[in-house]
Amino acid sequence: MSAEAATRHVLVLGGTTEARRLAEVLAGLPGLRLTTSLAGRVARPVLPPGEVRIGGFGGPEGLAAWLREHRVSALVDATHPFAERISFNAAAAARAAGVPLLAVRRPSWQPREGDDWHPVDSLEGAAALLADGRLGERVFLTTGRMGLAAFAGLDGPWFLVRSVDAPDGARPPRTEVLLDRGPFTLDGERALLRAHRIDVLVTKDSGGAATAPKLAAAREAGIPVVVVRRPPTPPGVPTAPDVPAAADWVRDTAAPS
Repeated sequence: MSAEAATRHVLVLGGTTEARRLAEVLAGLPGLRLTTSLAGRVARPVLPPGEVRIGGFGGPEGLAAWLREHRVSALVDATHPFAERISFNAAAAARAAGVPLLAVRRPSWQPREGDDWHPVDSLEGAAALLADGRLGERVFLTTGRMGLAAFAGLDGPWFLVRSVDAPDGARPPRTEVLLDRGPFTLDGERALLRAHRIDVLVTKDSGGAATAPKLAAAREAGIPVVVVRRPPTPPGVPTAPDVPAAADWVRDTAAPS
């Protein structure tokens, strides 16, 4: 058997902390070729070890063709929990190409004593809750730069928008942009809420520890939190809650025979 035939190719759909850490674990395994795919939405991404490709595949058909062409043995969807389209594309492509698929999904955040959470199903639902100003008028918006259009019609509240890259497109008329990249500290989040006199937080249920301190800071300050529920994982796709479980799955599924 040739060395190429003995090497198993793993494709990780990345862009998250979990994807980068998984790449760090897998890159050193003998007999495994690792490629991480990034969507290209962040201007200066932190690149993981191994091979990296940037850009889309052209839908599920394009991804299935890539899996076949590059002889992928296992596919790991380690994208953001709210990257719904790529997750469903990955499920369809994996079925079409006959490639095993695992989704890495960090556990959802859970409310704790003292939290004042207001769950909604969409960004539009979050905007509707803010419209009358009853929850607050100075909003810390941490839902990312891609969904600001949902809040563009709100001319009453003032928004502090935090994102890695500067947003473009429609946004609320009273907006200040803070460019920053996590992980964030509890002391830092406390100071931010005080400095900007924030009285309501809007966030997606991303889970994980990197951005969780804002929830603790809001709890301490008695600030209500509008939480956008995450979309479901595609049916039939197995999931792993963390990097060690995902790495074990890759070893079991794509280990050289």
